[in-house]
Amino acid sequence: MIPKVFKEVIDLGEGREISIETGKLAKQAHGSVVVQSGKCMLLCTVVSNYKQADVDFLPLTVDYREKFAAAGRYPGGFFKREARPSDGEVLTMRLVDRVLRPLFPKDYHSETQVMIQLMSHDDEVMPDAMAGLAASAAIMLSDFPFECAISEARVGRVNGEFIINPTRAQLEESDIDMMIGASADSVMMVEGEMDEISEEEMTEAIKFAHEAIKIQCAAQLKLAEAFGKKETREYEPEREDADLAQKIHDMAYDKVYAVAKAGSSKHERGAAFAEIKEEIKATFSEEELEDIGGLVSKYYSKAEKAAVRDLTLNEGLRLDGRKTDEIRPIWCEVDYLPSTHGSAIFTRGETQALATVTLGTSREANQIDMPSFEGEERFYLHYNFPPFSTGEARPIRGTSRREVGHGNLAQRALKGMVPEDCPYTVRVVSEVLESNGSSSMATVCSGTMALMDAGVQLKKPVSGIAMGLISDADSGKYAVLSDILGDEDHLGDMDFKVTGTADGITACQMDIKVKGLSYEILVNALKQARDGRLHILEKLTDTISAPNDDVKSHAPKMVTRTIPNEFIGALIGPGGKVIQELQKETNTTIVINEDPVTEEGIVEILGTGQEGIDAVLAKIDSLMFKPEVGSVYEVKVIKMLDFGAVVEYMDAPGNEVLLHVSELAWERTENVSDVVNMGDVFDVKYFGIDSRTRKEKVSRKAILPKPEGYVARPPRENNGRDNRRDNRGRDNRGRDNRRDDRKPREDKKED
Repeated sequence: MIPKVFKEVIDLGEGREISIETGKLAKQAHGSVVVQSGKCMLLCTVVSNYKQADVDFLPLTVDYREKFAAAGRYPGGFFKREARPSDGEVLTMRLVDRVLRPLFPKDYHSETQVMIQLMSHDDEVMPDAMAGLAASAAIMLSDFPFECAISEARVGRVNGEFIINPTRAQLEESDIDMMIGASADSVMMVEGEMDEISEEEMTEAIKFAHEAIKIQCAAQLKLAEAFGKKETREYEPEREDADLAQKIHDMAYDKVYAVAKAGSSKHERGAAFAEIKEEIKATFSEEELEDIGGLVSKYYSKAEKAAVRDLTLNEGLRLDGRKTDEIRPIWCEVDYLPSTHGSAIFTRGETQALATVTLGTSREANQIDMPSFEGEERFYLHYNFPPFSTGEARPIRGTSRREVGHGNLAQRALKGMVPEDCPYTVRVVSEVLESNGSSSMATVCSGTMALMDAGVQLKKPVSGIAMGLISDADSGKYAVLSDILGDEDHLGDMDFKVTGTADGITACQMDIKVKGLSYEILVNALKQARDGRLHILEKLTDTISAPNDDVKSHAPKMVTRTIPNEFIGALIGPGGKVIQELQKETNTTIVINEDPVTEEGIVEILGTGQEGIDAVLAKIDSLMFKPEVGSVYEVKVIKMLDFGAVVEYMDAPGNEVLLHVSELAWERTENVSDVVNMGDVFDVKYFGIDSRTRKEKVSRKAILPKPEGYVARPPRENNGRDNRRDNRGRDNRGRDNRRDDRKPREDKKED
């Protein structure tokens, strides 16, 4: 018997809808839903342990996986099962985590797991746009202590019209691709890429998405009410002591305020704050610290945060002594690494990124193999954040989710500025060498310069900046901080990163921690970010004003040639023999792709020496050489035969044709060597396909003057040969009669 199913439907317009269903699947989970749009189905389950973990943070895991069976496909690779998550899956996990995490109580420390699985795929529906909705809907059906329903929606703009959750085809035509996460009251997360849009256009897109999210939040509440809203679970809250909190605040506030106002460096400031904390702890006995040591640390952190925020709101000063709109000192350098195809250093304050660029063929493209999307990237960026960049020693356990997310943001910022006709596959790698505030934006800046240093003809240079916000709802005061430090990221109300050219925004990532942030403040923050971006952009262009005209001498040059389909096989040769020998002889890399539309061959030739590239081009020209009937061509003798000479077209080396002995001269030629020899160069006339021999015919004598008194030989007489050939039928050979005349074979006698 199928259990009772509860369902809510959300209308997206234009005949599209999203349904949220519960009651049929995964009923032992604390909450489970199936979210469906078209044929796309996501199953989301949530579970949270009832026992608090012995940690001082929320151990929340958001897991998003796409099942290959959902698209009727097998996993690639040797082992035919889903393994580690792809970068695309990791990015979706981060999108959901960033919105959910702030809505759990700060003292809730139970192990919590949100699992979202793509169970059925639809080419017209992008599943990541529904992952946040699925997660929140499942939590709404649970007994978790969770503040309010949220949802996420993608917004695009095609022909000036905003679209909620566009299809992948619509997204190809869109100049905006933004994911917005919000509750019914507040926008909490924004991430996406844009085609140089203005700050006002970005704000309008956020507003449009928020209106759709409000409807999705209402549907979740309606479903929970119909299903039967569970009572919020009881959990053991953190220990609190109001008197102790006030005591620590009074002891720490003024001292912290003074250190913060001094404008010291990261390490000096950290050491001073640590000394204040130790002085406070020294006022307690060992027995007291054993009992309340955790509370002392907790209340000190609160006092430190309050003092630093008040300094900024009251005096407009920041931890390192800057004003709110001031950018840290910047220095840059290009062509730092002698063997890379392009390199650049970008240093801003205590943050430093070293970017490298590598150029290759389409063979080096980044292959994407997900159930929801198959394709390749000809431009991609990787971001590495080693522990020494923050003065720490810790083991490296592969690429972290943070590294994937920051690299993706920088990639989205730059990729729109790489021209469509760039022949190379381009890989950018950012090595973060120092970090104290927005290494991802340093990656964008160093990446821009490295690309220009490599000779990639960027349409426009791109810069990026990380911004912060400190606000006080009671007084109405707020301060927008340009180029934030790591500490300011932690203590602020908003962390947003914006990248763009001089003409508009290309990418953004925002995490908004304060409820009910007004759009007026958001626009002001974006405009201040624009001023900061332009300041940083000026520093980049002072270092390298435009892309280098050509790639470096040791970097590979790329030439692309299109050839008709029928010549692809000749260029490859039997078993790849021709192309392999050609690559070896010319020291080049040759890649042949077939255009899916025209079916022509697209030949990519990559080599450091122009001579080798020219040799490959000459070979291609030779293969495609087609002589015209009646035209005269220069040829060279490459082989001597008894009945003629094999000659090679000088314009097409490798293209050979037989020059018959009868076409060497008007006079009768007894020996070929009487007229031509190996290596001789002369002209011949092309006559096309000879009707008698069915082979190509060329003639040397045709372009020579006839000797005086020359008489052409009369055509040979037929002498009835044709008739004799006609009578060669089997019936006229008399074979049957001869067989009749034969004596029967005698059996061989046995000995």
